[in-house]
Amino acid sequence: MKIQITEEIQKFIALLEKPAIARVLRTIDLLEQFGYKLSLPHSKSLGRGLFELRVRGKQEVRLFYGYFNNQAIIFHGFIKKSKSIPGQELVIAYNKLKNINLT
Repeated sequence: MKIQITEEIQKFIALLEKPAIARVLRTIDLLEQFGYKLSLPHSKSLGRGLFELRVRGKQEVRLFYGYFNNQAIIFHGFIKKSKSIPGQELVIAYNKLKNINLT
């Protein structure tokens, strides 16, 4: 499956620690290889067309993506510091998902 990564996410990934960058790139490769079939512990559906890539390690990274025209678009990410996803991050991700759907 083709993967599109927004410029914002490319900059976000570049700012991570080197081991986290390697894990993020590996998880993106898994998404490219398995597409819709990728599931826990690497990917999780959050509902309404929003999915999260889950990258474990010293830096817990979450990347949000959606499927459009047979490709996955990764459009938002953050470093997770608490047990659950902060509501603010979900609101941002759903708004970006909505904007991608409109274009």
